[in-house]
Amino acid sequence: MKEIMNRNQIITELKKFFCIEELVCKTTYAKFGNLSWQFLDTEALHTLLVVRQNILKVVCTINNWHIGGPITQRGLRCNLCQLVIDKTKVGKIYLSAHCNGAGFDLIPKGMSAEQARELIEANKQLLPYPIRLENAVTWLHFDTYDLGNGNIINHFNS
Repeated sequence: MKEIMNRNQIITELKKFFCIEELVCKTTYAKFGNLSWQFLDTEALHTLLVVRQNILKVVCTINNWHIGGPITQRGLRCNLCQLVIDKTKVGKIYLSAHCNGAGFDLIPKGMSAEQARELIEANKQLLPYPIRLENAVTWLHFDTYDLGNGNIINHFNS
């Protein structure tokens, strides 16, 4: 049976692996600081916890801007993030799970994104919610958009 956790328990456990700066863009953190947790979907947070703690079991990088790194838009993306601005300028609809606090891009230490996807597939019974995995990218993208087809994992191409 999958463990039922409330939002506060999930966040407390996630803080063992990630600080909020890793999960949101610079602009969101600059305005809201530690209150930025409010913009992240509970199902996505719970899934992130399970993926990190119980499936991959390795250090994962999401954003690293807060320690001087170049990665800035792999968690929550606000309307001022360049990826969102670029899509908007050319009139493209952009309903990325990143904009809804329901998606993350991870770089798992010591394994390729494909190895991470395979490990998640092999342990999908541990996932607390249905997820989507992005194919053919060098990072591990997952989100909790549920296609309603009964599959615990759906794959997609960007």
